[in-house]
Amino acid sequence: MVGPVTRPAPRSWTRPARAGWLTVAVALTAACNSGAKNTSAPATTSASSPSPHASSASSPTSSLATGASTTGAGTCRAGSGAAPGAPGGGDVTVAGDIPDTQAYVAYQSPDGFRVSVPEGWARSQTAGAVTFTDKYSSIRAQVTSASAAPSPSSAQSTEVPALAASSPCFQPGKVTEVSRKAGQAVLITFRADSPADPVTGKVVHQDVERYEFWQASRLAVLTLSSPQGSDNVDPWRKVTDTFAWGS
Repeated sequence: MVGPVTRPAPRSWTRPARAGWLTVAVALTAACNSGAKNTSAPATTSASSPSPHASSASSPTSSLATGASTTGAGTCRAGSGAAPGAPGGGDVTVAGDIPDTQAYVAYQSPDGFRVSVPEGWARSQTAGAVTFTDKYSSIRAQVTSASAAPSPSSAQSTEVPALAASSPCFQPGKVTEVSRKAGQAVLITFRADSPADPVTGKVVHQDVERYEFWQASRLAVLTLSSPQGSDNVDPWRKVTDTFAWGS
């Protein structure tokens, strides 16, 4: 008869195995928790610390996104006027074409010149200059003393900076020499805001042509202005061609 067989107790190896698995599980859990904390740390740091990229977003380029346009005299914003030499930007939608059927009348100046201007335009005299106006278009004439005839180069170096300093929302154009019936003239073109309307206070952005005629130490300046985009090539040619020295 065979005696009883003695079997080894399983607990002698299962307990260490379980303890080992528990140790591995705890280690993996700790590693995962540690990794989660480390990945969130940089986001928290960047949010609380100033970033060079964040500071560049508030640089001057952000002002251009508001619709402003930079000019020689500063930044012009649509719909607002300005004092001389300061930012401006008047309304540019006002029509200013002079009709082809417009009649003209001769004006004789006590300063020794004559010129034809559109009939019906209002005339005013201020600071030695005579101005004819109709809505937002105008013709201004003034005679001053000048020892030498102007040239495009002298106008570019002297007249243009002075105009930029005194004209709101100034935008430079061209400086050329043109021929008219009275002789050669220096022509300066630019854009600027008009004076505010005395009744409505409205300001418009204008195309401006400034003609300088010289004779015997006298300089006559004709400044022709109309709302930006107006087609007054022919009327302005008619006016400047009628300019003449003498009485």
